[in-house]
Amino acid sequence: MIRQFELVERVKAYDPSADEDALNHAYVFAMKAHGSQTRASGDPYFSHPLEVAGILTRYKVDSASIITALLHDTIEDTDTDLHEIRDRFGGEIARLVDGVTKLTRIEFQSDQAKQAENFRKFVLAMSEDIRVLLVKLADRLHNMRTLKYIKNQGKRRCIAMETMDIYAPLAERIGMQEMKSMLEDLAFGELNPDARKSIIKRLDFLRDQGEGLIQRVIVELTRVLAENGITAKVSGREKTPYSIWRKMQHNNVGFEQLSDIMAFRVVVDTVEDCYQTLGVAHNAYPVVPGRFRDYISTPKPNGYQSIHTGVFGPEQQRIELQIRTTEMHDIAEHGVAAHWSYKQGSEDDDHPQYRWLRELLDILEHAAGPEEFLEHTKLEMFQDQVFCFTPRGDLVDLPRGATPVDFAYKVHSEVGDRCVGAKINGRMMPLRSELRNGDQVEIMTSKEQTPSPTWERFVVTGKARAKIRRFIRLQERNQYEQLGRSILQRAFRDDGYEFSDKAIKGVLKVFSQPSVEDLCAQIGAGHFTGIEIVEAVYPGVCKKREDENVIPLARARNCQAKVQPGEPSDGIPIKSLIPGMAMHFAGCCHPLPGDRIVGIVTTGKGVTIHTIDCDTLETYSDTPERWLDVSWDTYEQAAEIHVGRIHLTVLNVPGSLGDLSTVIAKNEGNISNLKITNRSSDFFDMLIDIEVRDVNHLTDVIAALRANPAINSVDRARG
Repeated sequence: MIRQFELVERVKAYDPSADEDALNHAYVFAMKAHGSQTRASGDPYFSHPLEVAGILTRYKVDSASIITALLHDTIEDTDTDLHEIRDRFGGEIARLVDGVTKLTRIEFQSDQAKQAENFRKFVLAMSEDIRVLLVKLADRLHNMRTLKYIKNQGKRRCIAMETMDIYAPLAERIGMQEMKSMLEDLAFGELNPDARKSIIKRLDFLRDQGEGLIQRVIVELTRVLAENGITAKVSGREKTPYSIWRKMQHNNVGFEQLSDIMAFRVVVDTVEDCYQTLGVAHNAYPVVPGRFRDYISTPKPNGYQSIHTGVFGPEQQRIELQIRTTEMHDIAEHGVAAHWSYKQGSEDDDHPQYRWLRELLDILEHAAGPEEFLEHTKLEMFQDQVFCFTPRGDLVDLPRGATPVDFAYKVHSEVGDRCVGAKINGRMMPLRSELRNGDQVEIMTSKEQTPSPTWERFVVTGKARAKIRRFIRLQERNQYEQLGRSILQRAFRDDGYEFSDKAIKGVLKVFSQPSVEDLCAQIGAGHFTGIEIVEAVYPGVCKKREDENVIPLARARNCQAKVQPGEPSDGIPIKSLIPGMAMHFAGCCHPLPGDRIVGIVTTGKGVTIHTIDCDTLETYSDTPERWLDVSWDTYEQAAEIHVGRIHLTVLNVPGSLGDLSTVIAKNEGNISNLKITNRSSDFFDMLIDIEVRDVNHLTDVIAALRANPAINSVDRARG
């Protein structure tokens, strides 16, 4: 263990103004508080906070952070409370200790909801003071170093997964590259020990084969640079086993194909020297294609700056060169810990290290709960980045795989909500297009636009997904409420009663709902039926709704006539409901305006619309209370686009598919999906989904197809 005077000397070495008395007081207090407690390794428990403090001294953090490290487990694991910490060490230390304590050892929580809630509290704490994160990262690093002493393998894997998913990306986000690498490699050793051993074995073999190679390369690089008038400090190292394994997985290449197993850092005095060094290196050695990255002109979100390039260097070794200034090197290794200003309210508030934290808080505001927040946070902490530009030339950094929708939300939430299209490098492209480094992106917006539920399928940033989900939640509730109110009005009318909110308020307690709106939303979502509400309001009333409200299957089969333009209907109108929210069109029968339709209420999903002759309805014949009489309301809905499905057999001759698509296009249809279900030497059987206005439009398309000699047969698909 580090002795008391050694710890104080370490801190005083880089911060002569550190409060020596406070450091000594914290050391003694923590040692007495933990007393005879021991860790899983058998060591005194006090050795853990002491090692955490020792780790932080390497990053030259302020004395308040060191004191927090010494005290960080006292509230959680001893009889000490926060009031005592505040009385003895002041409000600043108490706030920091409380911020770390709020995690309540999330690594030992088996309940994911509790883990997520604790992480949410942690984000709030570190948003007030980033030093909370510094202490927690050092705490996690020491816990990972002693992970082998935990006997439960499942618990070890859980801790390692959490380290890989959350803490290593957090370290990367604040620029603490060295901390991130150590956390990743320790977690990798637990999660995939065989892969790590294999890579270490290969590294040992290469090291034996090229004994002294790194030193020879350093000498050669230093000589070449000196001959060109550049004074530089060159150092070399092997990449960590996890870093090598991840590159092998990401690039789908073997160990021998990696060009950056050995990385050499060239530290120079100025930015101009960095670019001069790059020119010298490229002139002296062949370049490895695709390995050049300029993070000086476009820094990473965490403030990292360096020039990366791959060359066939001395002795024809494939090596990576990282060229940077001394200041850049310090920030690259220690990140936010290289800065003296830690607090969010300081003048460094706009520093790149802090922007992502504000984005996490923005996600926190829009997430439905802690678990969703944890999911979005993992998305937000992607490590691989792409750099794109606005039309004005402003740089926007995004995770790899990001789309124009992610770009729009990164620029501003309102731009994302109103996004209708995007130009990438001056060309209109689909919103689901994947952005690449250097793309210039222009977002088209409309005041009438709202987020589309389909966007959630392809966005990759947590902020975009949180915003889209929040909109969907609000819209779904409105849709459920609207549908539920329609169901209630119909149920009251069928029994000869007049619907009113006043009547419903009297039974809210029966259904444990706080308001009429909430009860209507629950009815629309299928948790209660209109019949249940009417019976609660008017108990004991004998209802005869078998032929009036519920649609028996036998009666439904006899009601297959088409709804004609202007024809009135007493079914609940579905026109105002948004498909995909409170209402869903069945994929088995693809109902279209003009079809006689029926709704099936499904708990938690709202209403699924089927055609009245759909075979799937047989499965609901025993639950008539789930049937709902619905209608298209008016024929105005025919102006909207719907999907009809046809089954056809096409001759297997050249040009038949071309004839097929031409006929559909000439009749103003649009193929949205095509699937070949059977093929032979003579015929193809296929299912085609066609965008049409209504059932009459689909009938016209089918008639035109039947008239074409290339089409053997065509019918509307019914299942």
